[in-house]
Amino acid sequence: MKPLTFALLRLLTDEQYHSGEMLAQRLGVSRASVNNALQGMENYGLTLHSVPGRGYCLIHPPQWLDIALISLHLGAQLDPFRIEIFDSLPSSNTLLLQRAQLGAPCGTVLAVEWQSNGRGRFDRAWHSGLGNALTFSLLWRFDLGVSALSGLSLAVGVALIRALHSLGMTAARLKWPNDVVGRNNEKLAGILIEAQGDMLGPSAIVIGIGLNLSLPAQILPRINQPVSSLADLFPCPPPIPVPERNCLFACILRELRSILSGFGEGGFPVLREEWEHHHAFHDQKVRLLLPDGSTRTGITRGVNDEGALILETSDGIQTLHSGEIGLRA
Repeated sequence: MKPLTFALLRLLTDEQYHSGEMLAQRLGVSRASVNNALQGMENYGLTLHSVPGRGYCLIHPPQWLDIALISLHLGAQLDPFRIEIFDSLPSSNTLLLQRAQLGAPCGTVLAVEWQSNGRGRFDRAWHSGLGNALTFSLLWRFDLGVSALSGLSLAVGVALIRALHSLGMTAARLKWPNDVVGRNNEKLAGILIEAQGDMLGPSAIVIGIGLNLSLPAQILPRINQPVSSLADLFPCPPPIPVPERNCLFACILRELRSILSGFGEGGFPVLREEWEHHHAFHDQKVRLLLPDGSTRTGITRGVNDEGALILETSDGIQTLHSGEIGLRA
């Protein structure tokens, strides 16, 4: 998506009709450039009406991320966050990993309105439209080595659950090892942890999070797994709007700050019971998809202090670390 497109979309956030001529004059471009820049908006999950004689109208415009609003919501808890917002990036995790190598400070946050190459576990693509998801990466530095950070992805899941539940979305639950799911166990959010550093420390961890706020019909055909959004968690009727995007972002950052600050001291064991309480598949029969293509079935019996899944099988109790393992009901 071109910078001109973002500039035009921001001029159309009032849901009123604006002529192509007026938009061209405002931005100092040609009328043809305006038309070209606004083509294919449906590919980004947007609905743009174009009416001859009236101009363009953007229906349900995005809630744009705003550093000033996020900072206002964070208040005294703004430190240590250093937030940067991009209109478009291939991947916020990739860029932040590069910046981490160059010495970016702990608390650096890169948020993106639209990612062209967002990714999750197994290098799966993360698909979302423009403004209907939160996609961001956070850099956190630990004095500990990478080997001492077992269970970190589960701890981040607890932070997300705390934030969502505090805003009334109590139907959100966790799925081992690093997903948040909705009422029907459909994926609501994903967590991607990537690490730099030595086994004995220090280490730099980039935490990538993608959270669906809503799911435009145009985006769904690209997604190859059951998915959900925050909009699905609210009762309807009457319709209750999803929390304002900047407020939601600040709430998540606040909980991440609390969890990560404590993780360096107590690790995952102090969060283990809380994580198990919110696990969607606790004490349920599941099927695990193993890296070699085989499957294993059993009943989940919680997780251990390293965040590994405890599975009761016909052969006894087994402990499985996340790695490349998938979990299904």
